[in-house]
Amino acid sequence: MPQGWAKCTLENIGSWSSGATPSRSNKMYYTSGTVNWLKTGDLNDGYIDYIPEKITDLALKECSVRLNPKDSVLIAMYGATIGKIGILNVPSATNQACCACFTYPDIYNKFLFYLLMSEKKVLQMKAEGGAQPNISKEKIVNFSILLPPAQEQVRIGQAIDTLFDILDGIVEDL
Repeated sequence: MPQGWAKCTLENIGSWSSGATPSRSNKMYYTSGTVNWLKTGDLNDGYIDYIPEKITDLALKECSVRLNPKDSVLIAMYGATIGKIGILNVPSATNQACCACFTYPDIYNKFLFYLLMSEKKVLQMKAEGGAQPNISKEKIVNFSILLPPAQEQVRIGQAIDTLFDILDGIVEDL
């Protein structure tokens, strides 16, 4: 293991939560809502700037829904979308099929994003269930990783961004 790196679990790098769905039968949770409410179909394996569905402040107050701050990293836990990820550019609550992490100060959220992207297949293999397999929040937070020091996380994230920018340029030139 490289010097300064640590073996840990995802639980050690941020505050994790899974979402909830306010009762659809209570129109007061949805009518004229202004709070972003993300479903896993909104995850785009990139930054999330716009979320079409909204819930109300009342839904936040009365239901087990947490408002995830900007820069939270999200991962889908259910069905065909397992492993889809995103980084919030806007605060948002999520449904129960989504797990969110607000990283601790020495954790670069873009590093977590790329780490989850690289481990997508491994996480998908941990899914259980029949018609709609899922991976639990417990399995996600207990997932073991090697964590580099903060400056190395930033360097890795920026290097990957640069490579994707180069690839985007090549694709545009085709």
